[in-house]
Amino acid sequence: MATFVTAMLLINEQKATVIVEKLSYDSVGETYDISIFTQEKSKENFSKAIKVDRHIYDYVFTDSKSESNFVKELDTSSEVVVYAKLPRGFFIPTPVCNYNPDWAIAFKEGAVKHVYFIAETKGSMSSMELREIEKSRIECARKFFTKITSSQVKYDVVDSYGKLMELVK
Repeated sequence: MATFVTAMLLINEQKATVIVEKLSYDSVGETYDISIFTQEKSKENFSKAIKVDRHIYDYVFTDSKSESNFVKELDTSSEVVVYAKLPRGFFIPTPVCNYNPDWAIAFKEGAVKHVYFIAETKGSMSSMELREIEKSRIECARKFFTKITSSQVKYDVVDSYGKLMELVK
């Protein structure tokens, strides 16, 4: 049974890779309403919250230790004006599954080359440690943001605030 499941996963990963290679996005008139940021949040455990100053909320809830470290550096950076942990309601449709990037960051104009940055944070940047499905979703996001954005907006995957700054400086 385990061999069958493993074979099925490998076949699905390979199908996703082929689909993503041929994928293209087209602009449509749809937009997200600002209410996705203000909708009632479920009862969050505030013991896991980080008190912040530059986030759109007073507290941010992170999904991992690497995200917590990322937030602490974002919140104290002189280049960052405001940032948001993107809500689960904001997603990019992909053939693999809906993809939800982690962060939207606005930098001080003139301080960096990209004023707006959409980031996906990963604990490891090693492609060996990312599953094929995750790599496919990230590739879809790259195509999506290339299509809908200007040179002022950048999307990438980072494992730290330092890596983010390497990309935007």
